[in-house]
Parts: sequence; structure tokens; C-alpha cells
Amino acid sequence: MESPRTTTSGISIQVSLSGYSFKVREGDGEVRSFPWQSADRLFTTPEFQRRYDAVDISLLTPKCTLVPESFFRPESVRTLLSDVVALDPSDATGYVRLPELGAVLLYSNSIGESLSRVLSQTVLTSSGAQAPVLPEMYYLLKALPECEDYNKVVASYRDGWLHLAVAQGRSLLLANVYAAPDFTTAE
Repeated sequence: MESPRTTTSGISIQVSLSGYSFKVREGDGEVRSFPWQSADRLFTTPEFQRRYDAVDISLLTPKCTLVPESFFRPESVRTLLSDVVALDPSDATGYVRLPELGAVLLYSNSIGESLSRVLSQTVLTSSGAQAPVLPEMYYLLKALPECEDYNKVVASYRDGWLHLAVAQGRSLLLANVYAAPDFTTAE
């Protein structure tokens, strides 16, 4: 007897200063992609009116860095992050552990937008829980093992920022965000 294949429904939302895009994965495995949209469509988007088994909300913030687990102390997030990115005194900071990399991703979602918070409060999981808003770099790093090639590059570009993760085999070589006037020019 064949066991039934179970696929969960999910939504992945990318948020930037200029709007959002998203993908919906239905329970039958069908995936639908939606192009970049402005924030004014948020409350009329029918896909945001239902609940999903999995909700991922990614914010394209340039304010992030990856540190080795051995260097990390929760009380030093702000200090470590401010060593590599400019933080305003009012910027909130956070972190997420990536044990598969032996690292911790430090970040600030304070980039002058509120769309990601509104989406987190609007698009809920099946249990009614809010999904955390995590930096785009988190999702790039999580996507690297899904690349079957030995040399792996995962990137996102929006609003003048190139988010880039590069690996060779199981070795992470680069995880950074660059100012880039266009996709081919990074400073």
C-alpha cells in the first residue's frame, strides 16, 4: 500500500522599500508566483486573506552580518552589528542562529518601512501565529543546500541592494549585501 504524499501549503513574501512580491505553494504542490506590487494592494490581495501551514516573510535589509557562533553573545548583538553597518540609535536589532553553518545572523529590520510588520500581522499560519520577519540573507543561506551544483550562488536584487550568498560544496565563501545601482554593478 502506498502512503499518501502530504504537502503543506505555504507562502513566501519578499518585502522591500518599494513593495513586495510573493509565491504561494498549494497543498497539491502547485506553486504560483506574483510579481512586485506596491503597498497599496496589500489589503486587496486575496492570497493574504487566508492562512497557510508555513509563512516566510523576508525583508531585503542591508543591515545584517554573519558571525561565528563562538564570537556570539546575545548581549553584544548591537555592538557586533554596528561594527559593520550604520545603525541609528532607534534601530531595533535581532538575531537568528544558523547551526548548520556554525554561525549567527545579526540584523536590523529598521530600514524605514512598516510593510513587513503589517504583513506579519495579516498573513498568519494555520494556527493563527504571526511569522517572524527575517532578513533576505537568512533565506539565501537556507537556499544554498538546495542547489545541487558544487559551486553555488544565490542572490536577490531590489532597490539598489544586491544580497549575495556564495558557497563551494558545503563551505560558505561569502554572505554579504552590496550597494548596487543596477544588478551588474556592486560597490
